[in-house]
Amino acid sequence: MNSETYFDFCFVKEATGNFAAEIDKLLSDLFKDVRLNWYLDEKSIDGADIVVAEVKGMSNWESVVETIEFIENHAEDTFWDYLQGFQMNVYSAKRGCNTCGTH
Repeated sequence: MNSETYFDFCFVKEATGNFAAEIDKLLSDLFKDVRLNWYLDEKSIDGADIVVAEVKGMSNWESVVETIEFIENHAEDTFWDYLQGFQMNVYSAKRGCNTCGTH
């Protein structure tokens, strides 16, 4: 079953420009077989390039733990070098209304 999947990632590195293109490539490689889309917001502040990636779509992951395991096993080293924070939500279709987990 497919799950609704939402991530927010914050990536930071020393300012050199074109950071959004680099992040887009990292996400494309990481999620190449997953039906996710993303929007990138790039800023340069105080000598640092910052990209916030809003990722959403449908996935086969049933939990945040399962999602993190996938990312840990498939992300490139530069993904981890740049990642400074994230927020993640996975709404599994198996959980029904998400209140009691049985309906």
